[in-house]
Amino acid sequence: MSEFYSTYKDEIIYTTIVIVVLLIIRAIIVITVNKIGKKSGTTEARAVLIGRYVTVTLIFIALLIEAFILGAGLDELSLVFSSVFAVIGIALFAIWSILSNVTSGVIMFFSFPYKVGDKIKIHDKDYPIEAIIEDIRAFQLHLRLDTGDLVTYPNNLILQKAVTLMEKDALDDSSIL
Repeated sequence: MSEFYSTYKDEIIYTTIVIVVLLIIRAIIVITVNKIGKKSGTTEARAVLIGRYVTVTLIFIALLIEAFILGAGLDELSLVFSSVFAVIGIALFAIWSILSNVTSGVIMFFSFPYKVGDKIKIHDKDYPIEAIIEDIRAFQLHLRLDTGDLVTYPNNLILQKAVTLMEKDALDDSSIL
């Protein structure tokens, strides 16, 4: 065992440093995302989802750095990554709609002006919707119509359509006064 440690001492130290640094970066980003989520009034589940995206990204970065630490050269890494990105690119092209909804969900987390409980009107020429936002998820919004029906609306479409925040009912206004 001591022979293994003495042989790979530098690699073990560098790996430990990379792990600690990336864990600290992850903690800072997750805390920041949670603060932004609380400030903007989004649900905790959405903040957790963004935290997962950050964690997966940092794992990929850690794997890349670890490959360099263990002695992989640029030639080997470029071959592996070009092959992996080719396969991922083909897969993502096949599921671009899902990817666009997830990306829209991340954008909506940081800059969506509406929150759960708001009544909105979506100006869609084919199917206009006036409903209350019940939940904002990774792929879609859950909207409750006045009739009680639940409508799921894709995140990528909500960013493409004009949306109006509806005024509160007169009863809601009178309770404030």
